[in-house]
Amino acid sequence: MKNRLLWPVLALVALLVLNVVVTPSFFSLRIQDGALFGSLVDILRNGAPTLLIALGMTLVIATRGIDLSVGAVAAIAGAVTCTYIASGGNAWVGMGIALALCAVLGLWNGFLVSVLGIQPIIATLVLMTAGRGIAMLITEGQIVTVDSPAYREIGAGFLVLPIAILISLAVLGLVALVTRRTALGLLIESVGVNPAASRLAGVRARTIIWTVYVFAALCAAVAGLMISSNVSAADANNAGLWIEMDAILAVVIGGTSLAGGRYSLTGTLLGALIIQTLTTTVYTIGIAPEITLVFKAIVVIAVCLMQAPVRIRVRGGGRGLGSGGGRGRARDRQGVPA
Repeated sequence: MKNRLLWPVLALVALLVLNVVVTPSFFSLRIQDGALFGSLVDILRNGAPTLLIALGMTLVIATRGIDLSVGAVAAIAGAVTCTYIASGGNAWVGMGIALALCAVLGLWNGFLVSVLGIQPIIATLVLMTAGRGIAMLITEGQIVTVDSPAYREIGAGFLVLPIAILISLAVLGLVALVTRRTALGLLIESVGVNPAASRLAGVRARTIIWTVYVFAALCAAVAGLMISSNVSAADANNAGLWIEMDAILAVVIGGTSLAGGRYSLTGTLLGALIIQTLTTTVYTIGIAPEITLVFKAIVVIAVCLMQAPVRIRVRGGGRGLGSGGGRGRARDRQGVPA
C-alpha cells in the first residue's frame, strides 16, 4: 500500500511546485485577526467537503459498494437547514434536522443494498436523481439566502484555521481510530473481500454495509452544510454538483480498490488534496474554462496509470506472471499486507 501512495505523493508535489513556479508567493501564509490565511489554507478549506465525502465513500467502496447520491444528499442538507433558518428557526436545530434526515437517506440506501440486494450503483442512482428533486421541492426552486452568524461559522468560521478544516481532520482522525484500532476495519475489509464467506464466519455483513451507507450520508450532510454555510445560501441545483465524482476519484487515486476489501485513509486524504490542488492550479495558471475538465481528466488519468497494477509488475521486472506476482495478487485479494 505504501508503494501505491508514491505516485499520488509525487503528483501532489508536482502540482505544488507548478503553482510555486507560476506564483512565487504560493506558500506564503499570514495571520490576520487571529486567523491563518494563504493559498495552502484555501486548498485545505475548499477541499474539506471533498475529503469528508471521500472518507464516507472509502468505507462504502471497501465493502464493494459505491454511493452516487452523496452530492444530492449534500444539497438536501443545505436546503433543509437554510429553509428552516429562513423561516425563523434556530440554526443548530436546523442542522440537527438536516443530519437526521440525511441519516434516514443513508438508511434507505443501506436497505436497498444490504436487504433487497440491489446493485449499489443502481440503488444510489435512484437517490442521486431524486435527491436533487427533493432539494428543489424544499427550496421551491429558489436560492434560499440566510443571515445566521452561527451557521456561517461551519463553512466560513476560523479557530486560527478554518473550522471546516478542523471538522474534516477530526472526522478523519476518528475514522482512523475506530477502523484501525478496533476490529471494525478488518470486518469491513472481510465483507469487501467475500461477503458470503464473512456471513458464514459469523460477521454481520448486512449491518456493516448498512452502517457504512449511513456514515457516508452523514459525511455528505456535513459537507453540504459546509458548502451552504460558506455562501450563506442553499442552491439546490448546484450545491455539491459532481462532488461524488471528485470523491470517487480521490478514493481511487489514494489506492483504494474498487473491487472492495482494501482501503487507505491516508491515500484518500492525498487524493482529496490532489483533486483540490488540481482545481486551484487550473485557476492559478489561467487554463481556459472550456478545457478545465479535460486538463483535470488528463492529470487524474496520468496518476492512475502510474499506479496501475500492470505497470507496477512491469517495473518490478515482470515477476507479476510468476509465482511472486501470483502470491502478490492473492495477498491483494485477501487484503493481507505484503
